[in-house]
Parts: sequence; structure tokens; C-alpha cells
Amino acid sequence: MQVNLSRGSRTAMVRRASRPFRIAACLCVAACLASASGPAAWDSNSWADFVKGRFNGIALTRDGRLTLAPQPSLLAATGESSVWSVVKASDDALWFATGHRGRLFRIAPGVSPTAAKAQQIWAAQQPEIFALAAAPHGAVYAATSPGGTIWRVDAAGKAEEWFDTKAKYVWSLAVAADGTLFAGSGDEGKVWRVSAQGHGEVWYETGQAHITALAFDSSGALLAGSEPNGNLYRIAVKDKATVMLHSALPEIREIVVLPDGAMLVGALGGGLAQKQAQAAAAAASAMSTVPPMTTTITVTADSAARSGIAQAIPAQTVVDLKTPPRAQPAGAELSQPQPTAGAVEVSGVEKSALYRVGKDLNVETLWSSKEENLLGLAVRDAVPYLSTDLRGRVYSISPNGKSALVVETGEGEAPRLLSTAGALIVATGTQAKLLALRDAREQSGSFEAPVFDAGSVARWGRVEWRGNLTGGRFAVRTRSGNAPRPDKTWSDWSEPLTDPSGEKTSSPSGRYIQWKVEMSGAAPSASGDGVSLDALTLSYLPQNNRPTVRSISVTPQWVAVPSRPGMTQAQTAGAPTFSVTVSDSGDSGPATTGGTPVQQVNRAGVLQLFITWQADDPDNDRLVYTLQVRGEGESVWKTLKKELVDNTFLLEADVLADGRYRFRVVASDRLSNPPSQARESDLESPPVLLDQTPPRVTLSAPVATAQGLDVEVEAEDALSPVRRAEVSVDAGSWRPMECVDGVADSRHERFTVRLSAPAPGEHAVTVRVYDASGNAGLARRIIR
Repeated sequence: MQVNLSRGSRTAMVRRASRPFRIAACLCVAACLASASGPAAWDSNSWADFVKGRFNGIALTRDGRLTLAPQPSLLAATGESSVWSVVKASDDALWFATGHRGRLFRIAPGVSPTAAKAQQIWAAQQPEIFALAAAPHGAVYAATSPGGTIWRVDAAGKAEEWFDTKAKYVWSLAVAADGTLFAGSGDEGKVWRVSAQGHGEVWYETGQAHITALAFDSSGALLAGSEPNGNLYRIAVKDKATVMLHSALPEIREIVVLPDGAMLVGALGGGLAQKQAQAAAAAASAMSTVPPMTTTITVTADSAARSGIAQAIPAQTVVDLKTPPRAQPAGAELSQPQPTAGAVEVSGVEKSALYRVGKDLNVETLWSSKEENLLGLAVRDAVPYLSTDLRGRVYSISPNGKSALVVETGEGEAPRLLSTAGALIVATGTQAKLLALRDAREQSGSFEAPVFDAGSVARWGRVEWRGNLTGGRFAVRTRSGNAPRPDKTWSDWSEPLTDPSGEKTSSPSGRYIQWKVEMSGAAPSASGDGVSLDALTLSYLPQNNRPTVRSISVTPQWVAVPSRPGMTQAQTAGAPTFSVTVSDSGDSGPATTGGTPVQQVNRAGVLQLFITWQADDPDNDRLVYTLQVRGEGESVWKTLKKELVDNTFLLEADVLADGRYRFRVVASDRLSNPPSQARESDLESPPVLLDQTPPRVTLSAPVATAQGLDVEVEAEDALSPVRRAEVSVDAGSWRPMECVDGVADSRHERFTVRLSAPAPGEHAVTVRVYDASGNAGLARRIIR
């Protein structure tokens, strides 16, 4: 690195140098405000702290408290892949449809949860039954895909084709008050009106790819949700619609109309309709080579709902089909649907949301998430509930938009919710189960907090917690490791800690830690009584990390000559050492000296080196610096300044003289740590060439030539290469000169001044030569 001492850039350098001072001041203030390393604490005491953990029999209240969750009752475990739709028939029987083998199941009305038996009523030829709707006399309408056919299936298992939309998919069904059936299809985004068996028409074409949800508003008009533009349509008459809502998310998943006429609308951004369509196409392709099968349904008691493992009780086997298989039309397409805009999941942005659309079309966002997709939506006792794809969670939403995690089912997802008089029905994926949530609460449960990253290896200290502990039993365990996710390299769970006032954990030192609480006791009551955990604090001491010096910068700047003892103000400013006064008569005043006065032009400034550096500490410790310098050929670092708390330093360049130098900054965090734990690091700058001496320039005697006179110029510099030369004749403008060897690149160069036919008389030739550091050497010759 080379310091440029060009005088023409002094003003610019001074302006640039003022900026680092302001920046350094800001950095100093920030460093003083930053916290230093030392004992720290991991506090978990809010909704945001707890919601990213794992819940087993534990709920999370709106105000961020852990308590015992509602106890889910297992109604059915089919072993199928997922429940696509669930509906209550007119006789109060529960019907649900699964994928990817197109099974339709029924649970008879009036059966207690412990004795519930789901009977397979029908198996479609197509692999998916995406939509169900209640039909008269306890039957249901079932829409199969791919193929877009709607069937009517009664409790005896008799299935008859009701209407063929000839679409690839039917995503949604809804029955109006007069018994008219409406269907939403894809991938052409049409709404169908089916007035009787075999009689249907296109009611509205949206221009979208899919109609994913249907409902009726308080006036009986049809509501339809679309994908991929996330529109909510109101269709009052054929071929006439208005958009009630345009969501920023591409798919309207659920529509629920409230008694006051407002609407709850669930939207998601993951393109679920397309994913299900692709799964349907793949399943249809696989089923084309598989003969019809029978299925076994295993129904378990309540304990199995908590464990997720089916118990051995008598199973019921029903042979399908009672309706002959429907032949696949010739040339029917089973290809996957073409992708449409807005169906790509992007991490870090909103994935789903729940809106409340008022009768005045005012839209309020009640819930949103960047991690979870809203799949199911239902209202029970005037409280909205939604289910998601994060381990089958179910949330309740208060009128002010606060969420409560009601239960985490532990299933991969919870695609649908259904509100009934006796329970909230939760349909899950993975094993295609039906769960019922009632007022009964778990007697015990556990919660695993998300993994905490201390930033470096840490020693773990005391764990203390608070909450409503009356009549309950609490045990806290911890485990630690150095991998971001718990695996077999982590320690085992520690022995239980039972003293809420604080106990030291036995988990070994590590960078990551996780805690788990196990609680049992009385469930919360309406008055708020019952066991709960409000907050937990885990203390730790992180390992002190070494600070880092990132960069060193050396910048020259010219400043005014500083005052020194014995110098007058005139001398400091570079003014003449004396003055001469001449009157208009030509007589001079009294002489102040005995000789002829000479006005001197003094040097107006001195060169300083502005040295700055950037350093940081991963623990936000306060840093102190030592600045050192070492010249070329020297073996020992010389300390310029110790105990620097700022990251800038001004050095007068003259104290170093010309030469090559390296600067070193040593950063230490000893201000924030005990001496035994303090650490430091250093960084050396590249070589800095300090050159304030101009080249030595000599001019030869003029030599006569045929063209005029030639003057040879010799230029030599001790440190820097000679870069350019200029000539001025008789104080005229400067003109560049050409190097004799063609390139000015060494410390010794020759130039030639050619005077073509100079006029008779005396001439002054001045030559100016610059070195690479911007120093100018001058020489002058008089030619007569």
C-alpha cells in the first residue's frame, strides 16, 4: 500500500478524513451500549417463546401459559394416507373420505367415543374423494378425482352417479337451502349447479385454475374461493359475480359464514390444490394396475389417541364395492396438472392467514403464519378454530385476534375440522384418523422447548420456573449437545429438577441446550385455577470468544502547521517574517532591518497519517486496543499508543521519516472479562510506503542541434519510481515530456527538453518531475 502525498488533493483528503471521525464516534457509542459477556439467561415467558416447541398433552393459552390440553378421543384410525373431507349427514352420522385409494367411511350417529366404529361404505374407482356434502335422507354427495364425477352414496353403500362435470378435479361441494347442489372444479375453475340427477350446468366461469371452497352467505348467495389468485367470489345469479376479497395468498382454502353475516376466510400460499392434484394423478396411475381391495378399520379406545398406537380390539371388515366400478373413459388423462402462478412456497414469507370479512367488506387479519399452512376451519360456540400442517395443531382465535394452541395431535397434519353438537372433530393426515375434542382434559402432559443456541460452548447453570403449581407435579429436564438438532451425539435427558426456586442442571457444557417440562394435576377451570407454567429461566455462562480485528486503513491528510513554542502567529500561518511599507511618493518608511527585505513563502501544512481499524467481538465485549509500528528491516514492534478505546489514531508522518512501515493493532476484551479469561487478537497492515522526499532533478547544459537546443534531464528518487515530467519555458504553461526509454517506471529516468529555434535572448527552462508518491522535484536552467 502506498501513501499518496499529492498536494493537489489536500482539500479532498481533509474532507474525506472527517467522515471516519464521525463514524468512529458512532461506533464508540454503540460499543459502550452493547452488553459484555458473562453469565446470561435463557428466558421463556411468552407466546412466541413457547409456540415453536413440541406439545404432548399440553396447551398454550393466549397469554402465553402452558397448561393441560383437551383430551382427544379417537373415533377412527383407518390406516389410509389422509382424510380429505368430513361432513355430518342429515341423520347426524359422520362421513369422511380418504386418499389415495378413494375410500368413504361412515360413523353411525349416537355412538360413544369409546365404542365408535367407522364402517367403510364405498370405494371409488378413482383414487381421491376430495369433497363431500350432505344429501337428503342421510346420504352424501361424494366427488371423485381425477375425472370430476359426483356420486350419491347412501348409508347402505349404494352409490349412483349423480353428475359428471367432465373436469379433472372437483374440489368442493355445497348444498343450498332448496337442495340444489353446487360444485367447484379444476383445472378450469368452474362453478357447477346441479339441479337433479344428471342435470347440471356451468353456473359461473371464474377464469381461475381451481375452485377450492364453496359456502353460502346469510342471504343465500353462493360464495366461491379460487386458486391461484386467491379471490372470494359472490355469485348471486348465473354468470354474474363480484369479488368480495382478493387475498395476497394464492388459494382460498375455507369459508365459514358467521351468524352476524360476516365471513371467516382461510387462505394459504402453498398451492395445496396443486399438490393434492399431483398426488391424485400419481395415485390414479398406480391404481390402474391394482385390482379392487378390501380394507380393515381398527378403532381404538381413548388411550390410543394419546399414544398414537392402535390397540387390539375387534375390527370390522367391509368388502367393497356395492356399486360396480365405473369404467375409465377412453383417452382419459391422468397427467399431472400444469403449474399456475402463485403456487410456489417461499420460506420466510406468510404461508397462510385467517381473515374476517365484515358485511361492509372490511377485512381484518385474525391470524397469520410463516411456518404453518391453515388447512381446516370451524366455529364452535362462537369461537373460531383452525387446524394446520405443523404436527396437526389446532388453534382457537379470540375476537381480538389472539391465538391459543388448543392441542397438538402429533399427526403430520390436520386437513379438516368439523363442529358438531357434542365435539370438535379433527381429521388428521398420515394415518387418516378422526379425533374428537370435548371438555375432558388430560391428566398429564409434557412440553419440549425449542433448541437454544448459546452462540458458543457454554456451562449450564440453574433452572427456575414459576406458574400455578398448586396441586400439581412438575419436573424439568435438560439435554445439551453441539449439533443444531438433538441426535445421538447429545447428552441424555438429565435427572428431573423439581424445585421451582432453582436447581443446577447436570447437562454437560455445549453450544445447544433444550429443556422439557412434565406436568400433571388438575386441569384449568373457567376461573383460571389449575396447574400451569408461566415462565422458565435457564442460566448459563458462555465461553469467552476471541475478538477479531477485521481491517486496518492508513490515509494521509494535510493539516495546518501546529503552533510550537517560540513561533509567532505569522510564522505559524506562513506569513512574511517582516513587512515593507512604500508611500505613494516613493519614499519608504523607517526601515525595520538593515538590508533589503525578502518575502518568504513558508510551508502551509504538515502531513499526518489517519489510522483507522475495524474490530468486533462475538460476545459484544468492550474492546481496548494497542497500536504498534515496525519499519522495514526492524525486528521489534514499537508501541505508538496503549489503552485506546477508539478505533482511530492520528500520527504526524515526520516522526517516521521516509521508508516502508507496517502497522499492527492488538484488540483485547480484558475490560469485560477476568484476566484469566480475557482474550486478544491482532492484525498487521500491508506495507505502507511513506515518501515525502521529491526526486532529485538535474539539467545538463544545452546542446545545439539542427532543430534548436536540447537539454538533458536526469531524475532520480530514493524510494518511489519516477512517473512523469513536465517542462515550463519562461514561466509558461506546463507541457508533458516523454521519457527517453518510453516508459517512466524506475527510480532513475531520463528526459529531453527540445527548444526549436528559440528566440534570441535569455530563456528560463523549469522542469518538474513527479514520483509515484506525488512528490515533485524541480530544477531550473537559464539559457542565453
